[in-house]
Amino acid sequence: QVQLVESGGGLVQAGDSLTLSCAASGRTLSNYGMGWFRQAPGKDREFVAAISRTGGRTSYADSVKGRFTISLDNARTTVYLQMNSLKPEDTAVYYCAADFQWLPHRATLDPSEYDYWGQGTQVTVSP
Repeated sequence: QVQLVESGGGLVQAGDSLTLSCAASGRTLSNYGMGWFRQAPGKDREFVAAISRTGGRTSYADSVKGRFTISLDNARTTVYLQMNSLKPEDTAVYYCAADFQWLPHRATLDPSEYDYWGQGTQVTVSP
């Protein structure tokens, strides 16, 4: 069982930056590919970014490419989402998720492949 706890959300203005953190409780994430997803009111949950368990491969949604960066800490206990040049359309609840993974370089976009999810953190970007 992996417990994931997100933090770092908040209210910012358009153009600002924010970094979200997702910490694994009691274990490392060495065997897990990690992903960030988001869900805006009235919309389906959508993929944002993913990173392989080795950190060697990353994937991004087109809407955030060049603005967001996903990364792992050296201890493999925390995954980050650095968000720059935020836009009002980035407003959503952001969730991190863990995908138990043998493959070292798999960073999946499919939410159904993720095994564990955090509770979410709200990000609100004002115009």
